[in-house]
Order: sequence, then C-alpha cells, then structure tokens
Amino acid sequence: MARLRIGIMFGGCSEEHHVSVKSAQEIARNLDLEKYEPFYVGITESGAWKLCEGPGPDWEKSGRRTVVLSPDRSVHGLLVLEQGRYGTIRLDVVLPVLHGRLGEDGAMQGLLELAGIPYVGCDVQSSALCMDKSLAYTVVRSAGIATPNFRTVTGDVKAEDVDLDGLSYPVFVKPARSGSSFGVSKASRKEELPGAVETARQYDSKVLIEEAVVGAEVGCAVLGDDPDLTAGEVDHIALSHGFFRIHQEDEPESGSENSTAIVPADIPAESRTLVRNTAKAVYRALGCSGLSRVDMFLKGDGTVVLNEVNTFPGMTSYSRYPRMMAAAGLPISEVIDRAVSSALAGKSR
Repeated sequence: MARLRIGIMFGGCSEEHHVSVKSAQEIARNLDLEKYEPFYVGITESGAWKLCEGPGPDWEKSGRRTVVLSPDRSVHGLLVLEQGRYGTIRLDVVLPVLHGRLGEDGAMQGLLELAGIPYVGCDVQSSALCMDKSLAYTVVRSAGIATPNFRTVTGDVKAEDVDLDGLSYPVFVKPARSGSSFGVSKASRKEELPGAVETARQYDSKVLIEEAVVGAEVGCAVLGDDPDLTAGEVDHIALSHGFFRIHQEDEPESGSENSTAIVPADIPAESRTLVRNTAKAVYRALGCSGLSRVDMFLKGDGTVVLNEVNTFPGMTSYSRYPRMMAAAGLPISEVIDRAVSSALAGKSR
C-alpha cells in the first residue's frame, strides 16, 4: 500500500518558534516511515518557507528550496521553486506542528482550507476562538463551565488608566492572544498593574486581566472528534514557588526551577474523573477537533475552573500532552496515527 504523503510544517513567526522546532523533532522521531512519506516545511522566524530534510538543529542550512502552499485545489499541495521553475508536490494531509500566532490562531488552518488539503487539529473557527482567551471564556461560560473573573483592555487605554472594574488582587495579566507564558505577569497590588499591562502589550494589543484562582493547576489531553473523544491521564503541576511559566526555562529538557508535572495527578479519583469530563465539555463547547490540551484549576472545594485551551499543544520530549497520553497507554506514534486518521475522515470540513 502506498504511503501517505504528509506535509509537516514547523517553526513559524511566533515567539514559540523554537518550541515548534523541538515538537517537530519529536514527531519526526516517532513517525512510522512505513505508513508516511514526510515532506518537511520549515518556516523561518521572518516567515520564509523552506523545504528541508527535517527539523534538526540546523534545518535552515538544508532548506535550500523555497516552497509555498498552493491555494489552487487542483495542485493539492506544495509549489517548489528550483532553478527558476516551479515543481509540485501533492500532499494527502498536513500536520501543522505550529504553536502560537499564525500557527494555532486559524491563519494556517484557513490557508489549508483554501488549498483543500486535510489537516490535523482544530478548524479555523475553533482555533481562532481558543487563541483569544477572553472569547474562549465567554463561550465556555455560556456552556455552564466556570472561568476566572476577567476583563479585557484594548490598545486605546493607557496602562496607568486601567481600572480593575470590580476584580480583586492579585490578578494575572496576559496577552489575550498569545501562547505559552510569554508576556504573563502577576500583579499583587495597584502599583504593579501598569507595568504588567505594558509587558503583555509586547505580545498583543489586547490584554486579559483575570483574578487569580486559588487551586491546583491540572491539565487533560484530549484526542479525537466529538462524540468519540479520548482523554489522557490528568496531570498536576506542583509548584515550589511563583507561578507556572511554561516554555520559559533556559534548559527545559532538564526540568523547571519551580514546577514539576505529576502524571497521573496526585488528586482523588473522583477529581480526576471530573477534570476529564470538564476537559471534554470545554473541547466540545469550543468546537475543537483532532487534539487539544485543556488546562484547568482544581479548587479546594472540588470545583474545576478553566485556565486555557491549547489547540496544538507542545509535543517535545518534556511536553505535557504526550506525557499524559503515554500515561493513558497511547504513545506519541499512536497519537499521530489517530490524529491523521481523524483529519482524513473529516476532510470535507
């Protein structure tokens, strides 16, 4: 049987470029080459697309050929510029291993929709919705799921004029549409708020301010399409001090200076069940498909509060999503197979 021709896109223009490269490296290590014929497309931080041999540390040196995704559905794949001429590579499916802006926000998904190529992960609408935390909170609240109390600040409001409008300190100040923990600060008093807002504005003109939730940080990996969803084991982020700052470590492979991810979570069995069920409910409410990681807080009274949804979570050797799935008996190779099968089954989105 012919192998599936899979385009694997990685890198990108967001602040999570380097995390994306590491995620793609892990996927490449676990890709079954008897099933798939991979075509690696690396996107530089400046936005250039290069066809390369793979997502190794020096991938840009091997990426000598310029490539673009053709919006012409008859091409159904890539246009490769070589010696002044364009060749074509037809793709069966695309795995967009991209994090953050222009990767998880619906932009790449829209381009793939125009090209008519099935792709792994959430569609345009759910990607954009989950990327904007304030919009995700609004939708999830309408489905009866708890979120932090919050307000948004737009670019026309001066940082020193921001009013909490009924929120209580401490608060977390975040870019509304950014990934990982880039630009996130904790403000414990009024004097700290303007600086926190300016820090968030380095990544997004729209800023989210939310009341701190007292509770354990937990997460759940979700795979598949409604109604057939698979939830991984729940994890728990144990903190020694400060707050959880994912992908901010100098050497993340060797661990974090203030946090440890415990899988399965060291919480009661009934709480793990509640977290899984809440993750699936959030996934459905936001229209997610393919895969996502749902991050939540488990409060002392046993209730669960949404934190955020990552529509293409990290897949590195130290990332939470593959660890949660592995603990549930699904190695990353099987996650890839299921996600690709899901994309092909839903190709007429």
